[in-house]
Amino acid sequence: MSRGPILVIGGGGHALVVIEAARRVGFEVIGVYDDADRCVAVDRLGVRKVGRLGEVGLRASAGLGDVPAIVAVGDLRTRESLVASLPGPFATVVHPDASVEPSAMIGEGVYVGPRAVVHTLARVGAHAIINTGAIVEHECEVGPAAHIAPGAILAGRVRVGAGSMIGLGSRVLPGVRVGSRAVVGAGAAVIRDVPDGTTVIGVPARVLTRAGPRAASALG
Repeated sequence: MSRGPILVIGGGGHALVVIEAARRVGFEVIGVYDDADRCVAVDRLGVRKVGRLGEVGLRASAGLGDVPAIVAVGDLRTRESLVASLPGPFATVVHPDASVEPSAMIGEGVYVGPRAVVHTLARVGAHAIINTGAIVEHECEVGPAAHIAPGAILAGRVRVGAGSMIGLGSRVLPGVRVGSRAVVGAGAAVIRDVPDGTTVIGVPARVLTRAGPRAASALG
């Protein structure tokens, strides 16, 4: 079933998976915005490049203002900046192999990847990423523009703040709160609350830095 046209903001690796998922659920990807001279999405998936990231705010003047868009940029700060600069409408893309319970709430501009699970009464904020194989258990709250990386698990009633990264294969125990713009390193086991802007690593997770997500981008 056709869902109509969609624009993808970003043309790198994360955009590739968003584009293919969008196509599988019936969107027609009519163009991407990206700064690279040789855009991966253009070269490998045959999508038309319609402009650079700095031109996204001009899409209405290009006759594309009514076309829903999804921000497919992995870097969280760039992602938040783009979202803040854009008027709607936004599209939500849920891969056909994902499982989202009827009682869960998914915000606009969200991407949910293959084999991801969003369970009963969970809430996923606008423009968040629930990546491949991630599990968001019952009554969890994932803040706007947060990224739950591949294989990460949020146990029941976990809260993740806006713009935070929950790294590859990490685990967050029931009822724990991860603050805004925090980073949980790959493979970590989080057993207590993580303050805003803090990076934690290890099993059990310990504080590495309070400098924010950019200082720990290599952690996954």
